[in-house]
Amino acid sequence: MIGKIAGRLEYRSTDHVLIDVRGVGYIVYVSDRVMTGLPGNGEAVALYTDLLVREDNLQLFGFTTLVEKEWHRMLMSVQGIGAKASLSILGTLGEDGVSRAIALGDWNAVAKAKGVGPKTAQKVILDLKDKAPGVMALHGAVAEPVDTAVIEDAAPVRRKPTKKANPAQAETLSALGNLGYAPGDAASAVAEAAGADPDADTSRLIRAALKLLAPKE
Repeated sequence: MIGKIAGRLEYRSTDHVLIDVRGVGYIVYVSDRVMTGLPGNGEAVALYTDLLVREDNLQLFGFTTLVEKEWHRMLMSVQGIGAKASLSILGTLGEDGVSRAIALGDWNAVAKAKGVGPKTAQKVILDLKDKAPGVMALHGAVAEPVDTAVIEDAAPVRRKPTKKANPAQAETLSALGNLGYAPGDAASAVAEAAGADPDADTSRLIRAALKLLAPKE
C-alpha cells in the first residue's frame, strides 16, 4: 500500500498530477480543491495517498490531510460513489464541509457535487452519519497538512498559508460522549455549533453544543 508520496511536481493535468520521486514518476489523481493548493511545477510536494486496485488498473488518489483521505475511503464505501464522485464531493465541500454535511444530515450540500444526484447524496448521509463522529474526532490529531520539509534535496516550497485544524471539535465530541450523548446526536450538535462559530475554543463549543442538545420546550 502506498500511503504517501513526496517528491517534485513535474506537471499537472485537469484531474491529476505527476510527482517525480527520485526518478520514478507517479500519477496521482486529486480533487479541484487539492489541485488549487499545490505548489508550482518543479517544486517539492507531498500528498497522503490511497491506492485503488482494479483488475486492469492501479490508481493513486492524493490528499493534503489524513482526515481528507479517511473521508475519501468512507465515501468510497457507499454504493454508487466511486473515486470520481468522492473527489467531486471533497472538492466541492472540503473535509470540514463533508463532516458538517454528513453530521447534520444535509444531503442537499452533498448533492451540489458534480455527478452526485439527490438519491445518491441521501444514501451518503444514511450510510455515513453514524461514522461521522469518528472521522471528526481525527481533526485534532492528524489534520495538519503533510510536511514537505523531509524531502531530500528538494527545492524550497512556497506554500499558501493553511489554517490549522481546530482540535476543539474532537475534544467536544469526547466530552459529550462522556456525558452520555449518542455519537450521532453529539456530532450533529458539534457540527452546527462549529459552523456558527468556527474559532470557538473547547469550552465555548461545549456550551453551544449543549444548548443545541437541550430538550426543546
